Amino acid sequence: MSQIASKPHREFFALGLHDAATRWQPVACSAGTIEEIILSDNLDPVTGTGSRTRVARWSPGALIDRPVVHDFHEEVFLFEGDLVVGCDAAGEGGERFVAHTFACRPPGALHGPFVSPGGCLMFEIQYYA
Repeated sequence: MSQIASKPHREFFALGLHDAATRWQPVACSAGTIEEIILSDNLDPVTGTGSRTRVARWSPGALIDRPVVHDFHEEVFLFEGDLVVGCDAAGEGGERFVAHTFACRPPGALHGPFVSPGGCLMFEIQYYA
């Protein structure tokens, strides 16, 4: 049995989420801007092992216009802003969630489309069981 490397130890460190110098990385979306900061990552879809921890930032109007499904668990805490889940491809309809709400999705759970009318910040953990 091969051993998968664990994520490295990282003691408390500043993220600077609202600092201009913070290095946000783009994430594919249909409209607007979605960016991420990967905090810790050894998620390996090939072997179905590991986990990823990240912060995601959506600009006002950012849209993912189709449902999403993946083979790992995902837990999401919306800690700033708003997110509409289950809208149509144009961002209309769906259910609006605001700061301090949480989602827990098992592998294979169909979720979305999504739009963030006012923009948002989310903390996410993705992992294989």
